[in-house]
Amino acid sequence: MDRSSLLQLIQEQLDPENTGFIGVETFASLVHSHELPLDPAKLDMLVALAQGNDEGQMSSKRSSSFKRAIANGQRALPRDVLLDETGLGFYKRFVRYVAYEILPCEMDRRWYFYQHRACPPPVFMAAVTLTQIIVFLCYGARLNKWVLQTYHPEYMKSPLVYHPGHRARAWRFLTYMFMHVGLEQLGFNALLQLMIGVPLEMVHGILRISFLYLAGVLAGSLTVSITDMRAPLVGGSGGVYALCSAHLANVVMNWAGMRCPYKLLRMVLALVCMSSEVGRAVWLRFSPPLPAAGPQPSFMAHLAGAIVGISMGLTILRSYEESLREQCGWWVLLLSYGTFLLFAVFWNIFAYDLLGAQIPPPP
Repeated sequence: MDRSSLLQLIQEQLDPENTGFIGVETFASLVHSHELPLDPAKLDMLVALAQGNDEGQMSSKRSSSFKRAIANGQRALPRDVLLDETGLGFYKRFVRYVAYEILPCEMDRRWYFYQHRACPPPVFMAAVTLTQIIVFLCYGARLNKWVLQTYHPEYMKSPLVYHPGHRARAWRFLTYMFMHVGLEQLGFNALLQLMIGVPLEMVHGILRISFLYLAGVLAGSLTVSITDMRAPLVGGSGGVYALCSAHLANVVMNWAGMRCPYKLLRMVLALVCMSSEVGRAVWLRFSPPLPAAGPQPSFMAHLAGAIVGISMGLTILRSYEESLREQCGWWVLLLSYGTFLLFAVFWNIFAYDLLGAQIPPPP
């Protein structure tokens, strides 16, 4: 029996009621009885990828991983722990580092390490960070100001900044992520995007991580438009906090399985740095502005991004190689996020006039 026939037999004959599950022992005995040339370590990986439950059943939730593992059945995989691998080049050592930083299960780490391909590279986070740096350098040279640029009267005239007086220009709800208060905010965001965002994109792919980042950015601007109606907004903190909060929550919930070194110390340092950045943003928001500058940018995007990360982001990171479409909780979160977006749109259309909000004049 060839591999395609085996896969068809598993899908059609062993689950006649279409429950999505078969017995783990049944699957293993089937493979052995037909003498399929499958490496023993690959058989272990197949069973683990299929995620057996407490009743001794397994399903192909990770259908892409499951099918690729069968298709590559003759390729031997070492049984040793990845940390024991020797003779690796620089890039493969980096891939191993990423596996231990992001994934909580040794079987997942092994699967990611042996299946990882360098193409396509993690271009989204790199492109966003590079664009933010270029925009900052352009405005820094133009304004001749590198710290607290928002105090410059010409800064808010940028077509990228979110300003309550320009709510009708919908692109500003996203493009504000390319502008930053100053070198300190840009440095903090760029560092986290490269240190956390790039590894997450390498493991979970560009679609999931870009969606999470942009969802945090959009939630940040819409939250500011609801809760801090007079304030403008700049910086990519909504997306950054979505990524960081999702990663930290995933580490906490899988604490025993995470093998990254000094994880407690690094967790404390990350929380201190993130809290300090929020504190800086709060101070900036309520510090006395210059007469020509108007209200300073809001800090609510940080909190909105963190909420998106803990909810939607955590679901994404806990679903490595699994289909989100088959998870009821994912649809509940999408519906909740869509409801928030719809409410925010109506709020921006009607609430400012109904409440008589005194917004600063648009620059």
